[in-house]
Amino acid sequence: MIEIIQSHDLTPDAAHAAARQVADKLARELGLTCRWQGDVLRFSKSGVDGTLTLAAAEARMQIRLGFLYGAFASTIRAKVAEKMRKVFVPEADTH
Repeated sequence: MIEIIQSHDLTPDAAHAAARQVADKLARELGLTCRWQGDVLRFSKSGVDGTLTLAAAEARMQIRLGFLYGAFASTIRAKVAEKMRKVFVPEADTH
């Protein structure tokens, strides 16, 4: 399982917009289906499923990979962590 926790100081609406950017990237690159349930974005497809949970000061991504995707876990972790950092802490890009 991949777990990434990204702190943020975004408003709830901005956090949802940031989460949508992360979900859109995952959907494009891995062909995932995404749906919101309150403050939890659930995504899945054969061999991959997980959640992106929004809280007041953090976003927590949990991804479960099946056997075929397991070999790419470190690459997937790095790409998702980078995207989350960029969208949840936008000023980090300017330094």
